[in-house]
Amino acid sequence: MASPSSIRIQTGNKKRAIYLAAALLAVMTGLAIRAYASALSTFLADHAGDALWAMKVYFGCRFFLVYKKIRLAASLSLLFCFSVEFSQLYQAEWINQFRETTVGALILGHGFLLIDLLRYAAGIGIAAALDKAVPFILNVPVVFERKKR
Repeated sequence: MASPSSIRIQTGNKKRAIYLAAALLAVMTGLAIRAYASALSTFLADHAGDALWAMKVYFGCRFFLVYKKIRLAASLSLLFCFSVEFSQLYQAEWINQFRETTVGALILGHGFLLIDLLRYAAGIGIAAALDKAVPFILNVPVVFERKKR
């Protein structure tokens, strides 16, 4: 019989693989939306990219915090996304040069927009809801462990 710690490691690795796949799917979907924005509705083209970016941040956070509560991952993801958005108010030459690169634009964006904060919150909310719902939809057992005292 497998020990509880080996079951936890196996479950954690499976969850990490799922979170990695979800983050990659969010990235690919976001890039596709950018590439085909003219073929999409204005609403989707305007808002989905930022929400998907935030979902990628959430799934990346869950990759590292696989045993922590969804609420913690959502809070840290929101803090990260908001920090990146507020960093756009900082306009030093060196960071603006980095923002002009493809990688810099994808990570840091270009200019502060208040609506982006709402898009990030929506994306993280959707990701957290999926995170909570998918195990039950797929009938995957959820392992909860008690903290040792």
